Amino acid sequence: MSLRRFSAAVGASVLLAAAACDSLGIAYGDANSVIAVMAPDQWDEFSDEIYAALEQTIVTVRDEKTFTVTYQEPYGDRWHELSRFRQLLLVGSLGDAWIQEALADVEPPVSEPGLYRSQDVWSRGQMLTVMVLGANPAEEIVEQLPMVYAQLDQDFRVFARSRMYQTGVDTALADTLLTQAGFGVIVPVVYRWSRADSTFVFRNDNPDPAELIREVSVSWISPIPPELSPDSVLAWRARTVEAYYSEPQAVVPDAMTFERLAFANYIALEIRGQWTNPPERGWPAGGPFITRAAVCEGQDRAYLIDAWLYAPGLEKYEYIIQLETILDTFRCG
Repeated sequence: MSLRRFSAAVGASVLLAAAACDSLGIAYGDANSVIAVMAPDQWDEFSDEIYAALEQTIVTVRDEKTFTVTYQEPYGDRWHELSRFRQLLLVGSLGDAWIQEALADVEPPVSEPGLYRSQDVWSRGQMLTVMVLGANPAEEIVEQLPMVYAQLDQDFRVFARSRMYQTGVDTALADTLLTQAGFGVIVPVVYRWSRADSTFVFRNDNPDPAELIREVSVSWISPIPPELSPDSVLAWRARTVEAYYSEPQAVVPDAMTFERLAFANYIALEIRGQWTNPPERGWPAGGPFITRAAVCEGQDRAYLIDAWLYAPGLEKYEYIIQLETILDTFRCG
């Protein structure tokens, strides 16, 4: 199926009538928990492919799944409970009762194979991704799983960003930074900030810093160095940590990735990895970090934008998305 048809199908999904919605309970389950609904024989055949496509991993302090998939047989023993989760993936043909029920309110009516979306079928606040199979189910399942993952990930990113900015956007701070410091970054109003020399630190340690810390720092040097290599950027980050962070952070050397990024008016080297407390601190702590070294030719400045997370015992993907979102708002000049 083409992306154009998929987009059209997504746009065709509609909410149930208000009266019907009022009779439904609230959806439950985590936003990154996916209930996969399909015939048992198809699940036996394609479960490995579905797990591989949807349970992709990111590196935090260990490999962490972005989504967790749970199988449910249509109308099986736990159907009443699991059919009310937030995210469902339903796979079947137009003749299957669970597919007909899921697509009953989609306009225009579904008449051919493809990917479709539907909302609030068995609970309020629920999103269904429906894979309608045709003459070649094996090929269609494998072909469409990457699009399913892309849509689920997009949904989850919208969810994470909405939760991050529930407290409001600190537009006053953004304006102040642009006029007084020459760069802009947009953080939620719940973030506290401080400045020392040319280094700004934005921190959110609510509700308890022993449980969760999200922190972003921005600093710059001028003129632009002749080269910003991974080693020199990591050395710059180490100096920033030592001078301005509340706790020391050692970088785990064998757990890093490097990428060159291009934005509207600057380019950046991005380094992702893990930090950990040095052994001499006497207590274990660690988490993921994202560092970007940005070159702003118009200002003759190089910026270090560093984000790190401390979230022991918590799933971290949502918080990484939040930090990515803040980093993506950075502008210079």
